[in-house]
Amino acid sequence: MTRRLRVAIVGYGSGGQAAALALARDGHEVEVFERVPNPGPVGAGFLLQPTGLQALWRLGLLDAVRTHGAPVARLYGETPCGRAVMDMRYADLDARLTGIGMQRGALFALLHAAIGAQVGIQLHVDHAVEELDCDAGRLRDARWRWHGPFDVLVVADGSASALRAQVTASRIDKPYPWGALWCLLPEGDWSWPTELRQRYLLARQMAGMLPVGCMPGDPVRRLSFFWSLPVNGFGDWRTAGRDAWMQQLQALWPEAHARMGEDFDVSCLARAAYRDAIPKRWWRGRTVLLGDAAHAMSPQLGQGVNMALVDALELAKQLGQSTSTTDAFAAYETARRAHLAAYHRYSRWLTPLFQSHHDGIARLRDAAFLPAGRLPFASGHMLRVLSGTQQGWFGRYRLEPGFVDALHRASPANQTE
Repeated sequence: MTRRLRVAIVGYGSGGQAAALALARDGHEVEVFERVPNPGPVGAGFLLQPTGLQALWRLGLLDAVRTHGAPVARLYGETPCGRAVMDMRYADLDARLTGIGMQRGALFALLHAAIGAQVGIQLHVDHAVEELDCDAGRLRDARWRWHGPFDVLVVADGSASALRAQVTASRIDKPYPWGALWCLLPEGDWSWPTELRQRYLLARQMAGMLPVGCMPGDPVRRLSFFWSLPVNGFGDWRTAGRDAWMQQLQALWPEAHARMGEDFDVSCLARAAYRDAIPKRWWRGRTVLLGDAAHAMSPQLGQGVNMALVDALELAKQLGQSTSTTDAFAAYETARRAHLAAYHRYSRWLTPLFQSHHDGIARLRDAAFLPAGRLPFASGHMLRVLSGTQQGWFGRYRLEPGFVDALHRASPANQTE
C-alpha cells in the first residue's frame, strides 16, 4: 500500500509504542488510546533478546538501549546447594550476540521520547476503550464517545485484554496458577553484573536477579529481583509476614538476601500475574491483535516484550508491502504464528519444571536439564529458544547482518578496543 492510512492503537505498552512509532515513520496517521491518565511502565525489568533488540535497532534506538541497559551474557540457574541446573551463554550460539537487561521504565521513556519527536502520532490518555466495531474501524471509549472510522485498529492492550474477545474466539484463555513478587534493587557490588541468575528449591521456590541498568536521568544501576509463588498463595505470604519470608530467602539464596539487606521493606514488592491466551485468529475486518493480546504466555521464556516489538515491526512491514489491509493482516498473522509456533508449547511444558508442587518432576529437571542441554542438537535449539531466534520447530528467525554487527560493535569489550 502506498496510501496514507489512519490507524488507531489501543494500549501504550511496549508493543503499542513500537507500532505507533514504526507506522508513523512509514507515513501513516496514528492515534493511540490509553486508559490511564498518566501512562507509565508496569513491571520491574526484563531481558531484551536479539529479536527484540533487532526491532529496536530498526527503530533507531539500539544505542540508547545499550546506554541504559545492562549486557547479559549468561543465564545460570542452580539449586540451594550450588548444583547447576541451567547454564546457557549467548556466545555459544554466536560470539557477537548478547541479551540486554533493562528496566521497563527505561524502555518506556526511550520509546515515549521518540514518539514525542515523531510527526503523525496523537496520544489520547484517560481513554479506556470498551467496544470495537471491527468491520467499520471504529472504537467507543468509556464515556460513550465513538472514534473513527479508522483504516486499521490495532489492539495492544495486554495479556488480560478486554477487547480480544470482540475480535475473535480463543483456543486458550486462562490465567496461570503461579505469579511472582518483584522489585528493583541497587546493583551495588553484586557479584554477577552480566548474568541472569536464578535459584530453585525444587519447583516450589524460585528467585532471580537480573541486571537492568539505569533510567534516563538516574545513573544508579539496578537489579530486577523476582520471587515466584502461587497466585492463591499471596494472602498466605502476606499473613506469614516479613521475617518468615526473609528466612526463606536466606535459606534459598544467601547472596540475594545480603543484597536486600536486613532493613529491606517488603512493602516495595509488587505482585505480577500471568495468562496463557491463544486466539483462533489475529484479525477481523479492520482490526488486528498485537503483543500479549495476540499471544500471552508464561514468563518462563521471557519473550513477552521481545515478541511484541517484533509484532510491531512485522505489522508495519506488511502494511507497507501488501495491496490491502486484508492481505497485510493475513501475511502478518502467518509470519508471526510461524515464529511463535513452539513458544506457547514450550512455556506450558516448562512451567511445571520451575513452578509447581511436582517434586519428582523438579528432581528430574535438576538431574537431567543441564546434561540434556549439552547434547549437540539440544544445545543449539535451547539457545535459539532463549534468544528468540527459533522459528517454529525447526527453522531460524533471521537476524540481519547489519544488526548483528551493530550489536557486536556496541558491546563494552569492543568499545574499549
